[in-house]
Amino acid sequence: MPHTWNNTRIHVRLLTSDIFPLSYSKRLTGPVPVSFRFCLKILHIFYITMKTKFFQWMMAAILVCGASVFTSCSDDKDSDIENLSEKIIGKWITADVNGKDTPTNEKSVLTFVSTTKAYKSASILSNTDWITRWIDKLESDVVINGNKVTLTNHSSENQMAIEEYIISDINDNEFTANKKTSVWVDGQKKAERESVVRFEKIKADYSEAILGMWEGHVTSEQGSAFDDGEDHKWEYKNDGNYVYYIQDEGGNWIANPGQTLSEYFVDGTLLCTRWVNGGIENREWWEIASIKDGVMKWTALRQKEDGSTYVATFEMKK
Repeated sequence: MPHTWNNTRIHVRLLTSDIFPLSYSKRLTGPVPVSFRFCLKILHIFYITMKTKFFQWMMAAILVCGASVFTSCSDDKDSDIENLSEKIIGKWITADVNGKDTPTNEKSVLTFVSTTKAYKSASILSNTDWITRWIDKLESDVVINGNKVTLTNHSSENQMAIEEYIISDINDNEFTANKKTSVWVDGQKKAERESVVRFEKIKADYSEAILGMWEGHVTSEQGSAFDDGEDHKWEYKNDGNYVYYIQDEGGNWIANPGQTLSEYFVDGTLLCTRWVNGGIENREWWEIASIKDGVMKWTALRQKEDGSTYVATFEMKK
């Protein structure tokens, strides 16, 4: 049977002088490392054979440091996830936050390409200018320490975001983590948020397959705030811009002359668009369910003002 601390309090007291006795006490749990037991035996021999104040001080120092090092190492190893640096590589999309399914407009995509570099994509629309962002594969520095993965990125010269993920579980399909996000503007912390998140691994990337001209309409009872039930037509270009077509009085498709900005990005399955019409910026979010045989299907989880949700679907043909 392996030796264990069994919640035992270890107490070392060496009377180096009548005025200043040295003592150390700590309650320990878990297995007793073989190396620590070996150190105790060696130190016992030293103590028996070399009863001088110098060696008593030396032995006390080694005991204190050894107990702290071995127990802390044991604790770190217990929290580590085996091969995390390998398992984290790939593309992941937000699935739920604090146990609730994430609406599509709040989703982000993380792509870990190495143990030191990742990319993030998200379309963040907020009432405050400093947090509204259009993030298309923003490069992030990555540091992996035990089961903590830290991402640091700069979405602008004066804004920095730090995301810390304490990963509790990871497999080929998903990972769960405690997430802490802090946003800094001009060296000042502007926001901080903590949550429990779950990411799902993305198995497809439609950034190339979406290119070209598509026509279609909403196929669910509810779509988005911009749906009218009629056919729509988009042409997605490989430079991140798209053309939205409307029908004139004669039924001909023409590029919408009112749009002064028409941008999009696809990262994995997440499709984000933004456009300016009449001086007002609008945004829309979809998840590409599939592109096959000239048919593209979208889906999105929408949240109403009352907090209830519904699933919208859209189908287009090339």
